[in-house]
Amino acid sequence: MAQSRGNFVQGLQIVDGHLYVSTGQYGRSQLLRYHMADGSLDLGRPLDPRLFGEGLTVMGDKIYQLTWKSKIALIYNKADLKGLKWFRIPGEGWGITNNGKELIYSDGSDKLHFLSPETLQINHSIAVTENGEKIDRLNELEWIDGKIWANIWASNRIVIIDPHSGNVSASIDLQGLLPDNERRPDTDVLNGIAQDPADGTIWVTGKRWPWLYQIELVPPLQTAPPNETHYE
Repeated sequence: MAQSRGNFVQGLQIVDGHLYVSTGQYGRSQLLRYHMADGSLDLGRPLDPRLFGEGLTVMGDKIYQLTWKSKIALIYNKADLKGLKWFRIPGEGWGITNNGKELIYSDGSDKLHFLSPETLQINHSIAVTENGEKIDRLNELEWIDGKIWANIWASNRIVIIDPHSGNVSASIDLQGLLPDNERRPDTDVLNGIAQDPADGTIWVTGKRWPWLYQIELVPPLQTAPPNETHYE
């Protein structure tokens, strides 16, 4: 599916036939909503030029959008993308998703924070580990089938995280997904994960990528380490 190469994608989610996109960069950050059927733009809202947009998640009748270094998050009305309020977060905002009850966000570290949508306070946090080692730079997040999928910033890898233990149960290698001939000088890293609840398909993209890709997980021939599955 084609998308605008101008979108510095920071967050994705598919809800009710619409693709919600958060884009970054100072003076260019936006909240956008597209029709999944044909990729046409439905609505868009620019952020204050002092804010750098990051991840987003749609929960109920609201949209939550993080900002990078401003230590604030924004809340919108889902129906018309009208801004409702903002609230403070302790540090940087990177990626955000939800489990239907709590907001879950990353701050660039190895931590994932679970936030109450009622109090807008952190209920608890978990540390993400892979084979006993901390995994940081957790960026765009998506809740899929009871697990948290996370882009690792500046890599071609997505990890699948147990939301209770923080352990990485699987790793997805997307090296080469965007062909070299589709890259331009300003093409940036893989970033963006969304599952379409209508059919369960999984879509990924990157910053200033021309395409939104539907992916399927295929285990490689080699044996994976114990307790972890690798996909290509």
